[in-house]
Amino acid sequence: MTKVQLEKNVLSENDRVAADIRRQMTDHRILCLNLVSSPGSGKTSLLEKTLAALGGDLRMGLVAGDVQTENDADRLKAAGGAWVRPIVTGGACHLDARMVQKALSDAPFEKLDLMFIENVGNLVCPSSYDLGEDMKVVLISTTEGDDKPSKYPGMFRRSSLMIVNKTDLMAYTDFSRDKVRDNALAINGRLDILELSCRSGDGLDGWYDWLRDRVRAKKA
Repeated sequence: MTKVQLEKNVLSENDRVAADIRRQMTDHRILCLNLVSSPGSGKTSLLEKTLAALGGDLRMGLVAGDVQTENDADRLKAAGGAWVRPIVTGGACHLDARMVQKALSDAPFEKLDLMFIENVGNLVCPSSYDLGEDMKVVLISTTEGDDKPSKYPGMFRRSSLMIVNKTDLMAYTDFSRDKVRDNALAINGRLDILELSCRSGDGLDGWYDWLRDRVRAKKA
């Protein structure tokens, strides 16, 4: 009973801070996306490609979470990220709203259209923590298996978009695009689905269009 109450208190405080972040983003009409995946699915690669393709059109801020290093943040800075802040959790398997709020303390909100929060590689813990985002975007890759939605339903239920990355490797795996779509939509029938390859570039235009549409909607 005590454990359940403690968890409720922790999540309640997290939700309060997340609401403050969301209010701040809304006041400045910034689209905020929480990118979640298991390790190695390609979150950082996708953000590198996005910076290269849309950096001249959309003003982007990036928060890069990791367990021990700032490697992802360094990659995003090298890719052209003008405002990038790392969060090193020191072992925690997810970001929480307080960590994000601290990272955003010097964010130039008035100069941003889009904020990416790259979460720690994990499909379990991050599903329970609201970070003040407009949407969660969940990435999986064709090398992981098409049963990921069935194994981690909480994350797919709370996400607005599923990205299937590494489609260039599909021919070398047993991954089924039909099965993964069926599994995901059985959990969340409103889930948008995009397929792409960060390596070959196939499908990236669909991702860029999806982003532009959501940024325009947030500013309307």
